[in-house]
Amino acid sequence: MTDISFISRYDRRVSFVQDVLAKNSALGDQAARELAVQVVYAIDHIPEPTR
Repeated sequence: MTDISFISRYDRRVSFVQDVLAKNSALGDQAARELAVQVVYAIDHIPEPTR
């Protein structure tokens, strides 16, 4: 039997931003994740025509 884990689109986006932040700065994993959550939140609240 294969275990299939569901990963939401939101979690994938946060993980992507977290990886970018961690690779391009001296941030640790926890700090990069906290900042990634804020970045994704900010991007989600930019009006669609502006994006």
